[in-house]
Amino acid sequence: DEKYQKKLKQLGKHIRSLREKAGLSQEELGFKADIHRTYVSEIELGIKNPTYITLLKIAEALSLHIYDVIPKSKKHTIGRKIS
Repeated sequence: DEKYQKKLKQLGKHIRSLREKAGLSQEELGFKADIHRTYVSEIELGIKNPTYITLLKIAEALSLHIYDVIPKSKKHTIGRKIS
């Protein structure tokens, strides 16, 4: 679905921004998060959909909470009924 592909790209851009702010290369983030550098690249490009565990690993490698890794949206669906 196109809507979710757009969200995946937003996630990837956000993770790239956080990685760059931390001063890490994709290879360094991959090493710290125990994931391959090419997988980091694919996540940042919005090609791959990371699992919850992968997001936890990335957050930990960046010394962040998982909530900080997920980009904030103007429309939150948490606590709302989805029709």
